[in-house]
Amino acid sequence: MTVHHLNEILLIGTAVLLVAVVAVRLASRSGLPTLLIYLGIGVVIGQDGLFGFTFDNVQLTQVLGYAALVVILAEGGLGTKWDEIKPVVPAAAVLATLGLLVSVFITAGAAHYLVGLDWRQALIIGAVVSSTDAAAVFSVLRNVPLPKRVTGVLEAESGFNDAPVVILVVAFSTAGPVDQWYQLIGEIALELAIGAAVGLAVGWIGAYGLKHVALPASGLYPIAVMAIAVAAYAVGATGHGSGFLAVYVASLILGNAKLPHRPATRGFAEGLGWIAQIGLFVLLGLLVTPHELGDDIVPAIIIGLFLTLVARPASVVASLLPFRVPWREEALMSWAGLRGAVPIVLATIPMVSGVTDSRKIFNIVFVLVIVYTLLQGPTLPWVAKRLHLTEGNGSDAADLGIESAPLERLRGHLLSVAIPEASRMHGVEVGELRLPSGAAVTLVVREGTSFVPSPTTVLRRGDELLVVATDPVRDAAENRLRAVGRGGKLAGWLGD
Repeated sequence: MTVHHLNEILLIGTAVLLVAVVAVRLASRSGLPTLLIYLGIGVVIGQDGLFGFTFDNVQLTQVLGYAALVVILAEGGLGTKWDEIKPVVPAAAVLATLGLLVSVFITAGAAHYLVGLDWRQALIIGAVVSSTDAAAVFSVLRNVPLPKRVTGVLEAESGFNDAPVVILVVAFSTAGPVDQWYQLIGEIALELAIGAAVGLAVGWIGAYGLKHVALPASGLYPIAVMAIAVAAYAVGATGHGSGFLAVYVASLILGNAKLPHRPATRGFAEGLGWIAQIGLFVLLGLLVTPHELGDDIVPAIIIGLFLTLVARPASVVASLLPFRVPWREEALMSWAGLRGAVPIVLATIPMVSGVTDSRKIFNIVFVLVIVYTLLQGPTLPWVAKRLHLTEGNGSDAADLGIESAPLERLRGHLLSVAIPEASRMHGVEVGELRLPSGAAVTLVVREGTSFVPSPTTVLRRGDELLVVATDPVRDAAENRLRAVGRGGKLAGWLGD
C-alpha cells in the first residue's frame, strides 16, 4: 500500500461514514433499524452495484465481524442499567439458552421438511437465525416506549444468546449433527460458565482499579474501560470459554459501577459502537452477490415465516412459563425477536469451514434478515400499541446526568450534575437537597453564568451543579441527587 492508496481509502471511508451518519436520521424517522441502510450502502458499492467493487474474502469478514461484535456487545453492556434488568435476568438467561434450543430445532425442522435442506444445513440455519441481534435490539428498543420488564428481557437476551449460538453453529459446521447431544449441551454449559466467571472477575477488578487510581487525563478513562471490556473477551476466548458472554458481563459491571467520567465513557463507547456497526454492515453488504439471491428468496421467506410465527413464539412461551409473564408481554417479545448482523456474520462460519452449499445458507440468511427486519422493525411500535404495552407519556422524570472526576490529593470527588428538562429537581432549594455531611453544592452554572449558591437558591431545569463530595459519602451523595431528580424534595433520605 502506498500513500496514494491511503488517500483513496480515507476518501472512500469518510464518504461512507458521512452517508451512514446522515442515514441514521432517515432510519430514526422511518422506524427502520439502521442496519438495512448500511447493508444497502455495501450492496451499492459492491460488484452488482454502482461502483462494481469485488470483495469475497469470507475469512476476513468473519474475523472483522467478530471484532465488531465485541465492540457492539461492550457498548450494549455499558449502556444497560442493571437496576432495570436485574429482576428479569433469570428469565432472559432461560430465553437465551432453553428458548434458543427450542427455536433452533423447530426452525431446523421447517428448513428440512418445508424447504428440503439436509439436516446439517437445516440445523446450521436454525442456529444462525435463532439468535437475536444486540445492535438491532439496542437501537430499536431504546427508541420505543415499552415496559421496563419487556425491554430488560430483550436487551439481556440479545447480550446473552450470542455465546451459545456461536458454539452451536461451530459444532454443526465442523461435525454436522451431534449423535451424543448431551456432550454438546455440556460443552455449551462449560463455555458459558467460564465466560461468565471471566466477565465477572475482569469487570470487578477493572471497576475497582479505575475507582482507586486517578488517571492524569479524563480522556484516558474511556480508553481504559473499553480496553478492559475487550480484555474480558480475549481472556474468556483464550481460556476456552465464551468470550462474547465475558465481554457483555464485564461491560455490564463497568457500566453500572460509579466510575469517574462515566457519561464521557458511555459517549466514547457509543461512538465506537456506531463505527463497528457501520463497518460491519457495509462489509456484509459488500460480501453478498445480489444476482445470486433469486433462487433463495422463497426458501428464506418460508423459513423466516415459520421462525417468526411458530419457532420464536414457542421459544418465548416455553422459556417464560415458570415466570408467569402476561400473554401480551409474551406476544410482544415474540414479535420483537429482531435479527441483524449477528446471523449474517454467523452464516460465514460454515463458508469458512467448507460446508456443502454454504453459499446458499449465507444467501438464505441474508434475505431472511432483510425481509423480516423490514417487517418487524417498523411495525414494533404499532404492535406494542395494539397490545396496550406502550409507556412513557412524558410525565416520567428524566434522570440526572452526573459525571464524576476524582480529586486524588483531596481524597474526594467533583460531581458535575446536569438538570434535564423533565427533572423533578426543578424548583428545589439547595438546602432541600439534604446532601450527606461531607458533600456540598459549590457552584451553579445557569445560562452561561456561574455563581456560588446559598441554601435558599432555587434550582432550575437546565442548571449545571458542581458538587464536591469526600470519598466515604460520594455514593450516598450521588444516590441522593438522583432521588431528588426522580421524586423531588420529598424523596427518601439518601435515595430511593
